[in-house]
Amino acid sequence: MNKRVISTDQAPQAIGTYSQAVRVGDTVYLSGQIPLIPETMTLVEGDIEAQVRRVFDNLTAVARAANGTLADIVKLNVFLTDLGHFPVVNQVMTEYFAEPYPARAVVGVAALPKGAGVEMDAVMALAD
Repeated sequence: MNKRVISTDQAPQAIGTYSQAVRVGDTVYLSGQIPLIPETMTLVEGDIEAQVRRVFDNLTAVARAANGTLADIVKLNVFLTDLGHFPVVNQVMTEYFAEPYPARAVVGVAALPKGAGVEMDAVMALAD
């Protein structure tokens, strides 16, 4: 198995024992992103909409580092500390994705790293 680690300074650096993404063949596994500002590694200020946008921006940067785009994402997992924010995710997602949308799961969780309100990870399929 040939796996390649994907890394960029345009997204938050890993804060643990993981890679921002790993490519195996045509598949790229993007690690969870929380709304950290890459330059400061602090949470973005603002409401849940600002947090969701920052997470999509971070995922965009990692996808780009893997020579892909959000359009290449085939599976998106969303973790929310308040499922009442689900409509905000849907609304903002339409600005970052076009049909056909990726498969998706949304899960309510008790807490996320650094007190974030949202985290997302993804699987991206690329052509050789």
